[in-house]
Amino acid sequence: MSYHGHCGLLLERRGTTILNQVNDAFCDDGYGRERLSSDLFVNNWSNEDLVEGEVRHERAGPSIPNTMDGYLHSDEVHALPYYCPSILSKWASRPRHWPPPEAVQRVVSLGAVLTPVGFKGSEHQHVEWRVCFNAGEMELISNLNATQTKLYVLLKMIKNDVLHPRKKEVSSYTLKNIVLWMAENNPQASFHTKSILQWLHEALDVLRGALITLELPYYMIPERNLIATSGLDEEQQRTWISTITDMLNEGPKMILRLPKIRKALIAHPEPLRWYSGRRIELELLLLMRMNRRVICRDENRKIDFTDAILQALKRRINEVITDVCVRMIMEGSRVINAQAIFHRILM
Repeated sequence: MSYHGHCGLLLERRGTTILNQVNDAFCDDGYGRERLSSDLFVNNWSNEDLVEGEVRHERAGPSIPNTMDGYLHSDEVHALPYYCPSILSKWASRPRHWPPPEAVQRVVSLGAVLTPVGFKGSEHQHVEWRVCFNAGEMELISNLNATQTKLYVLLKMIKNDVLHPRKKEVSSYTLKNIVLWMAENNPQASFHTKSILQWLHEALDVLRGALITLELPYYMIPERNLIATSGLDEEQQRTWISTITDMLNEGPKMILRLPKIRKALIAHPEPLRWYSGRRIELELLLLMRMNRRVICRDENRKIDFTDAILQALKRRINEVITDVCVRMIMEGSRVINAQAIFHRILM
């Protein structure tokens, strides 16, 4: 690996079948060997035919953003399976308070993937691939306790409502890594309901330190620095350090900087819980429908909308929207446009 957490792919031999998107991504490395280009790989997938109702947007790194039916936004990242027992065994052998041994073994068993994105600034960026542990990290997130999960949510709210990064200089992924490190290095009993603000203070202090030193180790591969290629300029760095310092000095009152928290403190809790439940269900239904549409495509990528499961999902989506509309009308709202309410829920 030329950079920690990145690698290049040389062709050893061809299999009996190979995807066009892969086959057309090979390039000569200058020494007569075929190297798989991450850049060409993404471009090849970007040129795939669209399905009905799909709009594809400009690629963002390894991601191909698209919108389905005008409201369902997703990011497609095509990756390759990667066998890396040495990296995973090194991670698994670290002394830790968390996660429990059985979760560690599950993470190891889930393995890794290579995503088509190189190290920013590298002269070989177009042929480099990043090592990722998406499935393993999902397993880790599912093992966070309630306080750790709320800590992650609060940090993301601070990122969006206070820091306002322009180009993901500080991303949700950065914050997730801070939470994972804190969970690993501290006794789980110390993460309880009454300690949430204490841990928020600790996490912000870690973030401030990372912004000062421009160093934050990746949880799975500590040698990889997540801040190294963040594109953070000096003015923004100074502003964020100052802002976070002010928040730390404010103590628990820092939480009032978050608009959603302020509103929740004065809002009636029952309607908020009810609405949140409808929104979560709607998001899950849309995700299920998106996955089902993929299954119901024919060889020409046309979707069979007569599929019974698709029909059932459509009915339930309409029922949820109707429930919200009826409640809004009963509570005095003049908005009766179901489509507008649908889009508003998903904003």
